[in-house]
Amino acid sequence: MSRRTVHDVMTHDVVVAQPESTFKEILELFHRNDITAVPIVDERRHVLGIVSEADLIRKEAVLWDTEDHPAVLRRLRRREHTRAQAMTADGLMTTPVVTARSDWNIAEAAKVMDRRKLKRLPVIGAEDILIGIVSRCDLLQPFLRDDREIGAEIVHEVLEKTLPQPASALRAVNLTVHGGVVTLSGRVERKSLIPIVEGLCRAVDGVVDVRQNLVYATDDTLIDLTRPPAPDVSQPPGRATTAPDPARTTEHP
Repeated sequence: MSRRTVHDVMTHDVVVAQPESTFKEILELFHRNDITAVPIVDERRHVLGIVSEADLIRKEAVLWDTEDHPAVLRRLRRREHTRAQAMTADGLMTTPVVTARSDWNIAEAAKVMDRRKLKRLPVIGAEDILIGIVSRCDLLQPFLRDDREIGAEIVHEVLEKTLPQPASALRAVNLTVHGGVVTLSGRVERKSLIPIVEGLCRAVDGVVDVRQNLVYATDDTLIDLTRPPAPDVSQPPGRATTAPDPARTTEHP
């Protein structure tokens, strides 16, 4: 079962700026390309930082507060104040930058974004060169998959490969997908298969939730704790002793 990666959903043609790009040049990039952030790269396309709308808004706020609201300005942290007064990208940008790898699965990128409270991640490839950028919206693309497509993948990649043969076992499970929500009902042979099937269904791209009402023919999860364990006959509990050889016995006076 293959899962979509960051490479599959990222924007490949990335708009970038250089450290010497000015405030106005960056703002024009935003307007012209309908974007809200640009990675700042060096001549080899290594990511040095990123400038977002928030960085530009900070500068506008300082310009406004300097004259009319000095109390607000004093509450700005010194580093933010210095960045807000910068005129070019190397001073405005946020650095260091959290980046993603193109071979990450979507869940990995989503976890990083959620943990760091980020809206986007520059994507780097070989030699840490910028090759794309991925946003929150990009990571939600798999949830636009058609229900029939999701159902077909679950049948072929989960049920057919997990449930025992013959094919009658597969026909004993009923599957429906509606709005990305998977519903499983019917019967499986072993109880231990239920969490496996459910977990694999959740891992399919586009699945929003899994609801199952499966029953089982055999409970293979029970362990009889009342029965003592079988003895280990490979190692006898006592050390074997050998009768002494009278011919080799020496008497001492």
